[in-house]
Parts: sequence; C-alpha cells; structure tokens
Amino acid sequence: MNLNPENFVLIGAVLLFFSVIAGKTGYKFGLPALLLFLGVGMFFGCDGPIPFLQIHFDSPKIAQFIGVIALSIILFSGGMDTKFSDIRPVIAPGVVLATIGVFLTTLITGYFIYFICGFIPDVHLGIWESMLLAAVMSSTDSASVFSILRSKGLSLKERLRPTLELESGSNDPMAYMLTIILIQIIQMGKFSFWSFMGTLLMQLSIGAVLGFLFGRLAVMALNRLNVHNQSLYPILLLAFVFFIFSFTDMLGGNGYLAVYLAGLVVGNAKVVHRRSMATFFDGFTWLFQIVMFLTLGLLVTPSQLPPIAGIGLIIGVFVIIVARPVSVLVCLLPFRNFSTRARLYISWVGLRGAVPIIFATYPMLAGVENSGLIFNIVFFITLISLLVQGTTVGTMAKWLHLIAPEKNKKNFDVQLPEEIKSSMSEIEINDRTLANGNRLMDMILPDNTLAVMVKRDNNFFVPKGHTVLIPGDKLLVISDNEEELRKAYEALGIKEYSIEKN
Repeated sequence: MNLNPENFVLIGAVLLFFSVIAGKTGYKFGLPALLLFLGVGMFFGCDGPIPFLQIHFDSPKIAQFIGVIALSIILFSGGMDTKFSDIRPVIAPGVVLATIGVFLTTLITGYFIYFICGFIPDVHLGIWESMLLAAVMSSTDSASVFSILRSKGLSLKERLRPTLELESGSNDPMAYMLTIILIQIIQMGKFSFWSFMGTLLMQLSIGAVLGFLFGRLAVMALNRLNVHNQSLYPILLLAFVFFIFSFTDMLGGNGYLAVYLAGLVVGNAKVVHRRSMATFFDGFTWLFQIVMFLTLGLLVTPSQLPPIAGIGLIIGVFVIIVARPVSVLVCLLPFRNFSTRARLYISWVGLRGAVPIIFATYPMLAGVENSGLIFNIVFFITLISLLVQGTTVGTMAKWLHLIAPEKNKKNFDVQLPEEIKSSMSEIEINDRTLANGNRLMDMILPDNTLAVMVKRDNNFFVPKGHTVLIPGDKLLVISDNEEELRKAYEALGIKEYSIEKN
C-alpha cells in the first residue's frame, strides 16, 4: 500500500487506533506502550504479514524530521512537568550522568564493538564506525523513561525518579553531539581533540544560555500578551518550542538541550492558563510519541534483523550488564547520598527507545559506510532494552527495596487561577473532628475559609451548613489564611490533610 494524499488520512487514523488499543492491552500485561507502538509500525510495514496492508516507507529523512519535531515536544513537555524543587538536590549527579556518563558509555561500548567485530566474519566495523554505533545508542531515551516511570506511577526512594528523568531529559544533546562529530571524523578521516572539545562546549553553552533566555521570554510573552482566546495560548507556546529548537540549532547550539531547559523555566514559573497548556502538551506529547514510534517501526525492515540478531544481542547484553553499570558507578563515585542499591537501579533503568533509532538515521543520510547495519543493530538493541528493562522497571525497584510509600493522592482535581491568592486543602474527617457535632456548621474553621465540596466513597456533592459528615469523608477547603488553617486542623485532631498554595 502506497502513501498518497487519497489514503494518507485513513491509514494514519487506522494506525493511531491500533496503537492506542495495543497500548491499552499491553498495559494489562506490563508491556511498555512504546514497544507496542513500534510493533504496530512493523506489523503494517513492508514485511507485514498481511500483503494488502503493507505500507512501503523507506525515507530516513522524513523519519528524522518527524523524530526531531517529536523530541522537541517531548523534551519541552518533560521539562514543564519537572519541578525544580525536585531536581535541585540531584542536579550535579544528573548532569554528570548526562555528559560524562554518555561519553563513558560510548567509549566502553565502542571498544567492545571493535573488539568483537574481529571474531564475526560478516560484520566489519572500524574503530570510528564502532564508536559511532556506540554513540548513537549511548543516551537513555527521554520518551521511554518519562512514559514508563509516569505510567507506572512509581514512588521511589532516594530521589531516584527526578534523577532518572533529569538524566534522560538532558543526555540526548551529548549523544547527538558525539554522533555528529564521529560522522565528521569518518568523512574527513581525521580526529582533532581541540576541535571536538570546541564543538562540544559551543553546543552546550549556546544551548543552555538560549534555552534559559527563551524560556524566560516565553513566560513574559504568555503573561503579558492579552490574547483574546484562551485556546491560543498553548499554540503560542508550541510556536516558542519550535522557534527555540531551530534558532538554537541555527546558531550552533544544541536545540534539544535548549527546549528541555526552556520547558523547565516555563514549568516552574507562574504563567496564565497553565492547566490548559499542560493538558494540551500532555495530549500532544502522546500523539507525537505514537507517531514517532510508528514511523520508526514502518522504517525498519524486519527481515533484515535476524542476520544481525547475534551481534545485536551480544552488544545489547553488554550495554545493559557492563557498559551502563560501569559508567553509572564511575559517575556517581563523588556522590555519597546514593546507596549501592540506588546505583544499581539507575544502572538498570538505562532505557533505549526512539532517540537512538532517530540518531541512527544521521549516518544513513550522511552516506556513512555500514550505516544500514548500524541502523538495524540499534533498532534490535532498542527492542531488547524495551523488552528486558522496560518491563522490569517496577520489579527491579521491588527487588532492591526502593519503593517508597505512596504519597496521598488528590481526591479533588481542582485548580484555581494564578491570580487568586489562596490555599486549597483536602482533609479526611474522623471521630475527633466530629467531637463538637456531626454537621459542617459544628466544625470550627478560621474566618475566610470555605468548605466547597465533599467526597463520600466515589460520590461528590456541595455541602451546606447542616450537611451531616461521617468519618472517612474527604472535605475540600479553600482559605486565604494558610497558617490559621493549619492551627485549626491541629486543634481538631486532623492528621491527614494536604495544603496546596496557589
């Protein structure tokens, strides 16, 4: 089946439908949704089992373009969802893992690939080609890590979740730079250490500075532009995302780093219509994750994978068991606040995903010898990583005793506008709370405090003064005096409550 204007929309709708169904089905069995999106793409690809449903897609350039757009959105959205207060204590280890860790993984894996190629007659990769293959798959995949950790809702000890998300969100630039530099070395036939360091520093510094500055500019624009339609604010922010990536790249900086940092800045600032923008980007992120993995699944030729399965399995196991753990343990040596179990868990959650496959298209477009072999090996290793590591994220956390007690989940999904300076609180009614009487009017609450909603079992209703409360009820309260509210709770013997300051 050929893609043309007449059937493109129909085919796209069918692929999205099957992807969502596959993702829902896979969740029940503990399979990563992203792996199933790849599977759907392969099913409808050129080697699919149903001939009249086969889609012949063989354009690395289009796949790379879709990947760049998708990664920009995914990284920005990941930055927006990351609280700076969560990552502040782990910035140093996260940055070290995202830079030195990626470099060490490339170095260790590259030498191993070059070594084993001497024993495999059908695979001939030189030292720089081996390093290129290692660099392409050296970073953990932000889409995979964000998706799997958040979909499983794991609460981890030792600040492991923000560490892993910070690393995966910020290590793509290093892998990208190593990939581009190694392609240039192969094409030019020489290596200059100073040129390498100059390019590296320029990409990092320009990307970091522009990401922060444009993030601040986006916050100012969102808050000061009086757009007549609220629905236009997410579109304005999306325009900023694409501009930040492309402008940074045009100036020689790293666009991936810039959009991630810009997302951090926007997500941790006070902006108007935050909730609608967060909802927009959450849906858009899922859409582009699906589209990206579908495209990569369509691009691969599954019949070409069995011949490289042997070397792919060897390299994949080596990366999971040796290269990743060694690089993580070396990088975390200066940081004493991680236990041995935490270091082992960080080593294990080195998920590969769409990013390595997208980076594998760069050698193909540059005409590097053996680029097809590199692409197929990277794709095979990604499948291994998602199958082995992606399905055991929760299991390994349990084995290593790193599951933290779950925080109290919000019973009321309510959010006030930024301009309203007040605090929302959720409390659970108990016998001591009802000591003065079981009606709402009998509760002694501070002035300027309003009880706005009650949750009883799975039912919600708005209370009145004579509403009878029973133990176990959840009460949503809004107040403009947080300190007095806390004192009232203590006097009432309320131990289970949460206060969200606006």
